Amino acid sequence: MLYGREGEQAAVDGLLDAARAGRSEVLLLRGEAGIGKTALLDDAVARAGEAFRVIRAAGVEYEAELPYAGLTLLLAPGLDRLDALPGPQRRALEAAFGLSDDGPAVGEGRVDRLLVGLATLGLLSELAADQPLLCVVDDVQWLDRASLDALLLAARRLQAEGVALLLAARTGGAAGAGVGGGPAERPLGLPERQVTGLSEADATRLLTRRIGPDLPAAVRDRLLAEAAGNPLALTELPVAAGAQTPASGGLPLTSRLLIAFHGQVTGLPAATQTLLLVAAAEESGALDVVLPAAAALGVTAEHLTPAEESGLVTVTADRRIAFRHPLLRSAILQRAPHHQKVTSHQFIARALPDGDRRTWHLALAATAPDAGLADALERTAVRAERRGGHGGAAAYERAARLTPDRDSATRRLVLAAEAATEEGELARAEALADEAAGRTDDVLAHALLDQVRATAHFWRGAYPTAHRLLLDAAGTDIDPTYATRMLLQAFHAAWYAGEEPVAAVLDRLAVLPLPDGDPLAPLARHLPAAVLPALGRPAGPLPPVREAAAAARRAGAESPVDLIQLCGATLVLGRDEETAELAAELVAEARAKGTVGVMPTLQFFLAEAELFHGRHRDAELTATEGLGLARDTGQHQWVSQLTALLAYLAALDGRTDRCAELAATALATTGPQSAAPAAGLAWVQWALALLDLGQGRAGDAADRLHTLTTGPHRHHISATRAVPDLVEAAVRLGTPERAAEPYERFARWAAAADRPWAEALRLRCQALLGPDELAETAYRTALTRHATAHRPFEQARTALLYGEWLRRTRRRTDARPHLRAALETFDRLAAHPWAARARTELSATGTPAPTPATPAGTPQSPLTPQELQIARLAAQGLTNRDIAAQLFLSPRTVAHHLYKAYPKLNITSRTELTTVF
Repeated sequence: MLYGREGEQAAVDGLLDAARAGRSEVLLLRGEAGIGKTALLDDAVARAGEAFRVIRAAGVEYEAELPYAGLTLLLAPGLDRLDALPGPQRRALEAAFGLSDDGPAVGEGRVDRLLVGLATLGLLSELAADQPLLCVVDDVQWLDRASLDALLLAARRLQAEGVALLLAARTGGAAGAGVGGGPAERPLGLPERQVTGLSEADATRLLTRRIGPDLPAAVRDRLLAEAAGNPLALTELPVAAGAQTPASGGLPLTSRLLIAFHGQVTGLPAATQTLLLVAAAEESGALDVVLPAAAALGVTAEHLTPAEESGLVTVTADRRIAFRHPLLRSAILQRAPHHQKVTSHQFIARALPDGDRRTWHLALAATAPDAGLADALERTAVRAERRGGHGGAAAYERAARLTPDRDSATRRLVLAAEAATEEGELARAEALADEAAGRTDDVLAHALLDQVRATAHFWRGAYPTAHRLLLDAAGTDIDPTYATRMLLQAFHAAWYAGEEPVAAVLDRLAVLPLPDGDPLAPLARHLPAAVLPALGRPAGPLPPVREAAAAARRAGAESPVDLIQLCGATLVLGRDEETAELAAELVAEARAKGTVGVMPTLQFFLAEAELFHGRHRDAELTATEGLGLARDTGQHQWVSQLTALLAYLAALDGRTDRCAELAATALATTGPQSAAPAAGLAWVQWALALLDLGQGRAGDAADRLHTLTTGPHRHHISATRAVPDLVEAAVRLGTPERAAEPYERFARWAAAADRPWAEALRLRCQALLGPDELAETAYRTALTRHATAHRPFEQARTALLYGEWLRRTRRRTDARPHLRAALETFDRLAAHPWAARARTELSATGTPAPTPATPAGTPQSPLTPQELQIARLAAQGLTNRDIAAQLFLSPRTVAHHLYKAYPKLNITSRTELTTVF
């Protein structure tokens, strides 16, 4: 019976009810040790009953460095359903669990960690196919990082599978690798509920049930005060104190509970204590390992009986020793002398087959350098990285400590620092880098360590420092291939640092002596040619981006990973059609391979290209999917960028509140360790300025746009493309001089871009800036240029401005066809503010304007972006399973969205979709 947990039980009931109805929901319970989280999980299993399939796992402190240990245990009941998963997901999960070496080759032959998360989602969905699924995970703070990442990705993408995911994490005290540096406290992006202490009345009821009603009032009151509403304390402290005043009252509650458990273990026979120590040190508690290890210490299975009779442990149906509470395991390990723990690990290792777990136990037992063991640990680290799991840094570092040879130990410290960077442990990476740097004079080692430091600075938002470190490292006497990787990373940092740092990186990249057969050579040559002219600097010829991509692939570049920067760089000089083509190709390739981690970046570039081509609905679909993936995979930079791009799209069609909401979210989205402005700042400034301009607030628009186009990010794509808006706003205010310098730069950029639509925009700016007698020629020439490039929104804006100019010069008849054409385009694009302005101007010429078909702010489609995307794919003949694989969803979620889409489209079946689309 649970006391005082009615609120928590109601929340769990809601979770279960949703699963019964076919929906998926997630709940994370947080609270201090002993507060009753595990009891609530047990209660949830009981409430679920036989109507639910139940799978369960728990994090174990000493498994925190073993990649996928927790996930393997959780998903074991579903491994017979692996064949139902899409091929890339199945192979990723098999490789992660060590069931196969045939994992997807991503990066340096590593399993994509994000793909493992999608496979987890798919397997949970399969397990829920026949009946609702309750998935219970305790002690999340000790879950290994790889398992936690996979589970979080699955949790964020659960929608309509009938899965109830219930998690529990401890707050306070040391946390495990899975939650990283006090993570039990850090947000995991899931719905959560804090489990707090019991009220005095409920605590009294529990205490009375535990030790009876005859407890003296003074002792009862002292125990209630000591326990502070903690159920475990109310249960254990009276036993430890013999119902007397505990002597350790000044210590934190967790320490007092550890002492209480110490006392209970100390009263057991010595052989039983030894057996419990072996069980505590062997993270799984498997009798097949614990008993042989204990036998080597002269202990037999019979010595477990006293611990079972006292209720400290139980033996589960799958032959594992389960401790009454995780704190009991901690107490046993803390109280044991070091030599006893070393001996336990030695014999556990002997009882295990060859593999990573055996290597880890040997490492924990090691008391002196051991070259063979260090080699084995390095192999463990390599396997951890290839499986896409965390833990490589810990294995490399431990290998370094056990390496007798100084140079080899230093090499392993460098590898540990690089692995820690990959795992997001920036402070650890920097500490390892500093230690390794003090041990060697090797030029390449120092360059690689500077790259580690630069990565840490980048993720903290210190872009100039990151740029300088990488530029200096690449300038040392190292292999050009290493230097190229560093300069490509430096380009990313420089993009946020300013125009001059960008030029410095590209100048260096342009002269690197890379051989033609190097996979990075086409990229290293294309980037300077694509970007330097946009900065007003000379560069070599710029071939089509497809040629660069093809050359890189022929040379062995990893696609799509190594080709991402080509998409972004090609946009800089206005080759939007090339970006649209290559990005769409790479997105399709990423879908087929399951390389979900690169999708948000590619989809941001693709959405930009679609937007610039006037395909606003396509851009919204692309950006919305990319945003979901970026959120689910923790890519804060792209969350900010994609949210800001969606804010711009909302500004286009006059959704004022939505635009403001998205802009605020984009600005508030930064990395957890970053002090820099949000990555989407430039797009947010343009979005809010466009909203102002469309609604007649030229002053506000001009202020925002002047800041954007003259500030440190003036070289960004959004800042360059925003200059015509600044010109229009400044001219409306009667202050054209505010736009003079940005216009001159834009004119140079348009000449370098050499695109008809860019020249059309320059001519539009020229017409606005005057002199007035040359305006008509500029407008007419601009419209001629527009006619050769499909940019309907910008063409309509030029027609609107020309029509306004004609009306002001009393040429109403001449103005009408231009205003009518602009209105038709704005209505078709649902650009409501601009349609309203065109409608007003057309009415002012004496011709009644047609009534708008839809009110301002009305979406172009009754479907949500995800519903529309799924419906389009279904109309192409794809099955739900095919669509799910493409969109990284579960088939049941796809079916759910189609079910919601049909009535909105006034259809009743899938076959009618081909008519609608």
